[in-house]
Amino acid sequence: MKKIFISTYPFGLHDSTPLQLLEKTGWEVQLNPLKRKLTSEEVAEIAQDVDGIIAGTEDLTPLIRKNPNLKIISRVGIGLDSVPLALCRERNITVAYTPDAVTMAVVELTIGLMVSLTRKVHLANFELRKGGWSRFTGKRLGESTIGLIGLGRVGSNVVRLLKEFKPKKLLLNDLKDKTNEITSLLSGTGVDFSFTTKDEIYAESDIISLHVPLSRKTKNMITHKEFSQMRKDSFLINTARGGIVNEDDLYHAVKDKVISGAAIDVYEKEPYKGNLLELEDIILTEHMGSCSFDCRLLMETGSAMEVIRFFNEEPLLNPVPEEEYQNQL
Repeated sequence: MKKIFISTYPFGLHDSTPLQLLEKTGWEVQLNPLKRKLTSEEVAEIAQDVDGIIAGTEDLTPLIRKNPNLKIISRVGIGLDSVPLALCRERNITVAYTPDAVTMAVVELTIGLMVSLTRKVHLANFELRKGGWSRFTGKRLGESTIGLIGLGRVGSNVVRLLKEFKPKKLLLNDLKDKTNEITSLLSGTGVDFSFTTKDEIYAESDIISLHVPLSRKTKNMITHKEFSQMRKDSFLINTARGGIVNEDDLYHAVKDKVISGAAIDVYEKEPYKGNLLELEDIILTEHMGSCSFDCRLLMETGSAMEVIRFFNEEPLLNPVPEEEYQNQL
């Protein structure tokens, strides 16, 4: 009998379909017993003898080293910074993920955070509860220069939604040549856009939004140096991965008014309990980019089905491609 551990939480909470699919196999399926994000050591201990794991963002290195029976890792989501792909290949562990399921939920949260930051919705919420009534004024997205770093699934769809706001200008940056894709997307809209350097995005943007994976190349991509290039009235948004923005440098940049504020959904260590909690000019959310009912169901069902396909010796729909292995080198 196969043993499957589901480390991510919640799973099957709002729709039990993914669990029902797994239970029909007759395998032993174990849910996260602590009902919170597990540490890497907890995952390694609980799942030390399982055949497969349906994983969240927990670092799986200790588990892989401890469990010689592990045959498949199925990620609920798209990020792979917590999965040591070279080690998986060395141990002959198959890795699958759900790269498309999460996209639109993250895109919509990103747009919502842009509006909330620029119109100071969060500050109005705080003030009104304390008896104030300033009626904060801010800049519309239609009057803003917006910089996007990363034009993959999420970044390109942020562009698609943003075009309806008619931003003043879009400044875009990606490692790949996305000229044809973005030109086609914005054709006929009248939206001014250009592909440019990160430095120009830092210097010219009212809003900077990050949509890159976490890797050795993007770790601490935004530090004191980059904040010093930004406009004092600018905002930074990170719905991508914790670790891309240096959290200590962000704290000082906002506290010292180097930039006007930020919205952060992802952190180096989660649940987050750091000093950014002190600052009202930063919107802090709970790594909830994927937390819409439909996207969670797509992610959970997709990850469960990949495990089922693997053990039924059927082709996987979303095995991690070679490009992702190379990105970790």
